[in-house]
Amino acid sequence: MRVSEGDVLRFPGRKAGSAGHRVRVVEVLGPAGEPPYRVRYDDGHESEVFPGPGCTIDPSAPRATAQPEG
Repeated sequence: MRVSEGDVLRFPGRKAGSAGHRVRVVEVLGPAGEPPYRVRYDDGHESEVFPGPGCTIDPSAPRATAQPEG
């Protein structure tokens, strides 16, 4: 999987019938868009992930643009 900053990743639920979750890529840490990725969850916390099977890029999510600091 190769992503860019601003892409949204969709992770499936861990158990049958459980909801999955989405995260926004805030930094690509691997070479050429490869994992690991620093991601931000909806609640604001960040972590480093190595996407596993079933993780996809959400093409319907709007890409984030850089916000000016200040």
